[in-house]
Amino acid sequence: MEEYAIVIDYMPEGRPLDYKHEPVVQAVGTEYFTTLELIPKKDIKLTINEQIYIGKDEREKIQYIKGRINYDQLTNNAKSELPVILKKLVLEQEDKFVDFMNKSGSLTLRKHQLELIPGVGKKHMLQILNEREKKPFKDFKDIMERISLMPDPQKIFPDRIIEELMGNTKYHLFTRPKKR
Repeated sequence: MEEYAIVIDYMPEGRPLDYKHEPVVQAVGTEYFTTLELIPKKDIKLTINEQIYIGKDEREKIQYIKGRINYDQLTNNAKSELPVILKKLVLEQEDKFVDFMNKSGSLTLRKHQLELIPGVGKKHMLQILNEREKKPFKDFKDIMERISLMPDPQKIFPDRIIEELMGNTKYHLFTRPKKR
């Protein structure tokens, strides 16, 4: 369960086609990147990119969590804000993603977790494995310096998260799959 979320869209009049015209917030969780629809408390105004508490304790701004939503249920505005916010979250949680680069393993005999990251093929994967064996990576800058032609981690990790949210992937590295 997510403790905090970042607002990616706020509709003070609700969705245009909803019979109930109550305010609706679309947000992305900060830990598992869960996309959610939330109902704010009465007379609360929220802004895009605002972090809000959605945990089990008393919520200051959110009345209740309406539910988890799929990527295709996000508004166009939310879809355009999501990459920007994910990039910021990845940067804030750099240690988590560097740890992934240092500890990721094989999925099958022929597939490694690193290969699931956009822009990381077999050559990059082998180079990453060799370099992390010598010494673990410290941060994104260290990865970029030690791996030749490595795509920018601040871009590739948000791209992977979006792929997972879209439901286009078999494996989930950073998000939780929606229960069927």
